[in-house]
Amino acid sequence: MREIEYNRIKALEYAEKWAFGRNPAFYDFENNGGDCTNFISQCIFAGSGVMNYTPTFGWYYNSQYSRAPAWTGVQYLYNFLISNRSVGPYGIPSDESGCQTGDIIQLIIEGDFFHHSLIINRIEDGEIYVATHTFDAFDRPLSTYDIKEKRFIHIIGARKWE
Repeated sequence: MREIEYNRIKALEYAEKWAFGRNPAFYDFENNGGDCTNFISQCIFAGSGVMNYTPTFGWYYNSQYSRAPAWTGVQYLYNFLISNRSVGPYGIPSDESGCQTGDIIQLIIEGDFFHHSLIINRIEDGEIYVATHTFDAFDRPLSTYDIKEKRFIHIIGARKWE
């Protein structure tokens, strides 16, 4: 297995291109629980170029019906990224000060569980700007969300088989 760099520029170019549209290569989950984590997974894939096809606990997308729970599920994506020791992207829990563009934020807006995923597309003058789906946005200030709780995932890199 070989370490590869997470290409933040490619992840952000993808986010900008598709923030207000849908890539036809991926199913739109907007009316099936939301499309935010699907979109964030697409961005991460654009920046890493590698999926993890481990049944159940991996991170992959083949079709609407052939995908890992981590591709579209908020908590599953978090669990995958912070515990992945195999192929695919991986990261660590972080705070605002440890984040960069291309990193992931997950929110609790209402209720008691994390249910919204976003990607950081810009940090300027102490303000974080994000892109996401479901409530489609690009370059939206994080401070404009009514946030009950937030967590950050700093993407370290990815691994792939030689």
